[in-house]
Amino acid sequence: MEEADSVPQMGQVVRIAQGREAGQYAVVIKMVDERYVLLADGEKRKYDRPKKKNLHHIEVMDYISPEVQNSLLETGRVTNGKLRFAIAKFVNEVVTDLKKGDQHDGERRCN
Repeated sequence: MEEADSVPQMGQVVRIAQGREAGQYAVVIKMVDERYVLLADGEKRKYDRPKKKNLHHIEVMDYISPEVQNSLLETGRVTNGKLRFAIAKFVNEVVTDLKKGDQHDGERRCN
């Protein structure tokens, strides 16, 4: 495992691997130290009340939201709308590509 992969950056989308929110996506809004990050999704987990997560309990996705990253770097904060937008954009672009071969909503396959 490369060291760079395990250290997410501000604005990077991660998938929560362990805990009550497992399987959900969130955005890194702050690095606490080398072991912990603060995550928010703009919906259930707002910017004002981020979730502190151990790096071992998240899966870093290969996607950084430029909108979120720029906002955090310029103003030190980000709107919940931008967080929701970043996750929606990631899910639509990346996750949809992964599922192209799977069945779509309402369609049934006959074996």
